[in-house]
Amino acid sequence: MAAGPALKQSPEIREPVNIIEQIASLDSLAAIDAELKDLDEELARDSGELEQKKTELESLEEKMASHNASIDEMDRMRGELISEVRQMSVQVERSREKLARCRTEREANAAQREVEEIRKLYRDRELEIEKLVGLVDQARMDLEATTATRDEIAKELGSSEGEVSSRLAAIRKAAKEKRDARKKFVSEVQPQLYRRYELIRKRRGTALAWTTEGDCSSCHMRLPPMVFQQLMQRTDFGQCPSCHRILFYRPAQELAESQSSGP
Repeated sequence: MAAGPALKQSPEIREPVNIIEQIASLDSLAAIDAELKDLDEELARDSGELEQKKTELESLEEKMASHNASIDEMDRMRGELISEVRQMSVQVERSREKLARCRTEREANAAQREVEEIRKLYRDRELEIEKLVGLVDQARMDLEATTATRDEIAKELGSSEGEVSSRLAAIRKAAKEKRDARKKFVSEVQPQLYRRYELIRKRRGTALAWTTEGDCSSCHMRLPPMVFQQLMQRTDFGQCPSCHRILFYRPAQELAESQSSGP
């Protein structure tokens, strides 16, 4: 009897996935990503605080320079006004002498008007000088306050910058170690599952959730009974209908063990 045609093996047949191993690898990956997120946030916060102090210090120093330039300019203007006032004093005396030598009423009226005009200018200049003195005094007070604030921040920065820099270096080192360890778990997760994991993680911050009694551990929504029953078989991952995170079943005993061994 002739033998039948040989069956061809489908190229789509793959080795069955060990869901328990995938859960363990994905769970470890999610734990590392959570730690990395905390480290990155701490790094950003500490770096931001350090840069903020440096920026504030630079801003105060620029403000001090502006105060000094303003005081110098007002001092220069005040000196010019004082010089004008002195010259006007001389002109007033000359006009008085001229008034005393007048022989006609017309000459006397003209000399008197000249004296009054110079006196008015003299008073105007005195008011300007008085105003400038007040502005200079206020500018000096502002400069003193700004300098005191600058000195305080510079002192804080000087005492903390080395400590913060050391802490930042330690955080960067810890983050690097976590990223190196992360590569191992990435290699253990199926590529298609990992791509799905990353897509959700980048959108929602975390990508993995579990259920023990029919509730999503992330959004706490109740799962449809059919979804929960399928997850309990532990043959594949599911997806939370509410938060869309990757979902797996975690037995109560396993949950208790993980909580007791946690930090």
